[in-house]
Amino acid sequence: MDFKGFDHPDQGSGGGTRSVKVMIAGGFGTGKTTMVGSVSDIEPLTTEETLTQASVGVDNLIGVVDKTQTTVSLDFGKIGINDELVLYLFGTPGQERFWFLWNGLFKGALGAVVLVDTRRLASSFRAIEEMERQDVPFVIALNVFPDSKEHPIEEIRDALDISAHTPIVACDARDRASSRDVLVALIRHLQERSAAAAAAAVVVESR
Repeated sequence: MDFKGFDHPDQGSGGGTRSVKVMIAGGFGTGKTTMVGSVSDIEPLTTEETLTQASVGVDNLIGVVDKTQTTVSLDFGKIGINDELVLYLFGTPGQERFWFLWNGLFKGALGAVVLVDTRRLASSFRAIEEMERQDVPFVIALNVFPDSKEHPIEEIRDALDISAHTPIVACDARDRASSRDVLVALIRHLQERSAAAAAAAVVVESR
């Protein structure tokens, strides 16, 4: 993959390795911590805490009753896509009571992956809304669980109410190669947006 001219916040004038901040977002139990852990080149930093009786009536466990832990701050990992590009991964907390942390986490992010559990589409609505509100480019990653049913991509797109320009890919967040493919899809999406913006600017300047 060619990264010449790739738009990102940390490119030095001398070229070399580029570093990009990427968010891994989604609803509670969609696999954010799992994805960061599976794909990271380093031991990931996690802030998971055990769900206790005190969270009953506060945390929504519908569809994830077997889940015993939750992220209370962030997950952090790092992956080198190749010699030219390093991604710093920041996983967001999924529970509503921790959403106030999102504004700080999104600062400086170039793009995001929104993980979706097709059994619980509504759980990721808030994450998608946040991407659109903060104008952060994103891809949708359908995390395939053992009992997930297959749905046509366009049905998923309509249900999530996202534009035709937003990529949707299937993945297994437990699998490193699959998670890496999602990140590559995001980088390609960012490249395409950057190229389209540059072309539009040329058209405007030529008028």
